[in-house]
Amino acid sequence: MTDQTAPAQLAERAAAAPDPRQALGALRAEIGKAVVGQDAAVTGLVVALLCGGHVLLEGVPGVAKTLLVRALSAALSLETKRIQFTPDLMPGDVTGSLVYDARTAEFSFQPGPVFTNLLLADEINRTPPKTQASLLEAMEERQVTVDGEPRPLPEPFLVAATQNPLEYEGTYPLPEAQLDRFLLKLVLPLPDREQEFQVLSRHAAGFDPRDLHAAGVRPVAGPADLAAARAAIAELTVSPEVLAYIVDLCRATRQSPSLSMGVSPRGATGLLNASRAWAWLAGRDYVTPDDVKALALPTLRHRVQLRAEAEMEGVTADTVIQAVLAQTPAPR
Repeated sequence: MTDQTAPAQLAERAAAAPDPRQALGALRAEIGKAVVGQDAAVTGLVVALLCGGHVLLEGVPGVAKTLLVRALSAALSLETKRIQFTPDLMPGDVTGSLVYDARTAEFSFQPGPVFTNLLLADEINRTPPKTQASLLEAMEERQVTVDGEPRPLPEPFLVAATQNPLEYEGTYPLPEAQLDRFLLKLVLPLPDREQEFQVLSRHAAGFDPRDLHAAGVRPVAGPADLAAARAAIAELTVSPEVLAYIVDLCRATRQSPSLSMGVSPRGATGLLNASRAWAWLAGRDYVTPDDVKALALPTLRHRVQLRAEAEMEGVTADTVIQAVLAQTPAPR
């Protein structure tokens, strides 16, 4: 009897299980309880979660970069830790280090804050490159090596880093190798008048950005939802024509006269993964050229390097990528 009813019970459980797409949609709604506007950045964070990638958030001080990541953390059932990157931060403060225990006369490893699911690297470009580079292995290999011994990080693992524009005082440029390990670079603009009015209205009504629980932000998704979503995304169909389109876009950046460095193969893979996640969020089981176009700027803008003469002429990475999109034929 048990053997006969087990399949029916499993079917009922599967039918009752929440749709991971709904859970991720609810995640965006929960973040919206704390952050006004910045819808593109919110969606970008969700795309990165679905891809298992990392996100770099750039904007002037005061546009809710840190609040956005904290709201994401509050809406997820994941362990979260925060590192405030400062000029005197050392690599061991990030990864952890060996500490001598006088009682046992032995060295023991004390894990750093990088051993978590969601790491908020706040103002990452305010610390020198040596400390910035301490995240390289963690972001790519999902492990930290201390004293020759690799130590795996928890799964899932996501770095959400914030940075101020480079022209601001006290900032250090991120190394190209580290920039390439971020799946997306999301630029947070200043709010328009209506959005800024909403921000002030919320604060006038008692909103406290330090107390997201009081703002009504609740956990609505967790590791099981992410695992189910990633499994569904892996089943999406990508036609050879769309793959060729991604390759052509990335190769075109390497031939641009405005760039000294184009998109790497890792960038092409990132654009593919981000496009698949975007298509899944849209409710489709296949990727279109429009999906690729929608994710091209956030996926590629930080992976290219402008020539000095192009910078002097006011050219930006975004304008170069937009030109590449306009000049590269898309499949029908």
